[in-house]
Amino acid sequence: MSNHRLFPALLLSLLANVCPPALALQPLITDDTGTQGSGGNQIELAYSGFRQKMSGSTDRLDVLPFTYTRGVSETVDLFVSGSYGRLRLSSADQPAYGVGTPSLGAKWRFSGTEESDTRMALKPEVFFPINSSSREEDGFGTGKVSGNLTFILEQRVPFGSVLFNAGLGRSRIRGVFDDSDATVSRVSIAPIWEVSEEWKLALDLGQRFAHGSGTTVIEKYAEFGAIYSPGKDLDLALGIIGSSDNQDPRTTTRAATVGVTWRFQ
Repeated sequence: MSNHRLFPALLLSLLANVCPPALALQPLITDDTGTQGSGGNQIELAYSGFRQKMSGSTDRLDVLPFTYTRGVSETVDLFVSGSYGRLRLSSADQPAYGVGTPSLGAKWRFSGTEESDTRMALKPEVFFPINSSSREEDGFGTGKVSGNLTFILEQRVPFGSVLFNAGLGRSRIRGVFDDSDATVSRVSIAPIWEVSEEWKLALDLGQRFAHGSGTTVIEKYAEFGAIYSPGKDLDLALGIIGSSDNQDPRTTTRAATVGVTWRFQ
């Protein structure tokens, strides 16, 4: 399999495993500044299905992400995440199954409180390699320790809130894919409408820039999300995502995600 053919599959895997909805405000890719508070816990489970098309061929990724978050103070959370997925490439006879890139991170709200109209936070993350060349070759994750840092701004507005993210990271691939390391930057904005006490609707718009192998891949995405909260400690989420890049031939991705978030002491 050529590097050119594999690179979109790796981006697809990164979309699910490096920026999964379970690491943000489910089902959104753009994160908020909310923290669990000292001693608070949160579990996020989801299913995400991706369909990526290029030159008439279709690759598919089905992934089950999981995130556990623990509040170590009123303004600092620590989280650990992982995933398990099935990747079906049109060029492969059999689907590949495997564990996605695990990660460890934190969120620090350094400005504002939960009651403030304007809040800001930083979210550093470290992504750990999968100890298998075949897993990396299949497209399930990075082969070396990688990282990401995201700045988060949240602003209360009359209809709800608006989120803004700006991130910068490094995706490092083991030597089996020479010169495939990439610097990845991202900006996104997500207005959230509080329709009622139980329902929220959101529009998530963003753009990613992956610089590597002498190429810059620019990907734009849009997501519609809905969040239903039957209680203050339980959220049910649905998201529909569409994206495309600037390559020739162009790669387009369609995805759907459903998830549940449970908070407890």
